[in-house]
Amino acid sequence: MKKLLATMLLCCASTVAFAQAAAPQGVGQQRMERMEQQLQTRFANANITHDGKLTREQAVAGMPMVARHFDEIDTQKAGYITLSQIEAFMQERAAAR
Repeated sequence: MKKLLATMLLCCASTVAFAQAAAPQGVGQQRMERMEQQLQTRFANANITHDGKLTREQAVAGMPMVARHFDEIDTQKAGYITLSQIEAFMQERAAAR
């Protein structure tokens, strides 16, 4: 299960980067939107307090790949991360590849 989640996260990052660079419309855009929706759903499921803030414990339980990079994503050192911070981290990682 952890490998599946890790693969999905990497796919999301790759899809976002690829779609922004190569596919302005059509199939690539649809795939990017689908992956974004999956990320949003996974975040919502992991965020059991429904406050838009994912704690380290919530990340460990629901988004293990995110949990492994929690400190890198939590750039403000607030003790929680948001969906937009995860997306930004994924885009930075995809751009670095």
